[in-house]
Amino acid sequence: MDKLIEILGSAREITDQVIVTDLLVTVKTGIINTAKAINETGNEQLRTDLKSKLHEHIEQHERIFSYMMEHGYYFPQTPTQQIHVLNETAETVLTLNKD
Repeated sequence: MDKLIEILGSAREITDQVIVTDLLVTVKTGIINTAKAINETGNEQLRTDLKSKLHEHIEQHERIFSYMMEHGYYFPQTPTQQIHVLNETAETVLTLNKD
């Protein structure tokens, strides 16, 4: 039973990390695409609306980034540590898939 709880606990952590990483990438893409759209529109009202949306995306990014840092999912200042976290995550996923 303890082994099952250990596996389920690991799976939950991996799931949280995968979900929040995907969310961060999605928000980053939204920031990039919204900035491009602002530069390419000639409609002033649309530009204003897009700027508002861009600020929302940036605020979402800040919240997600903070969450990831607090939970040990993201280490942008220490690439070596980030690579270690990514390798551990990959190894755990591979182990879970074998069971």
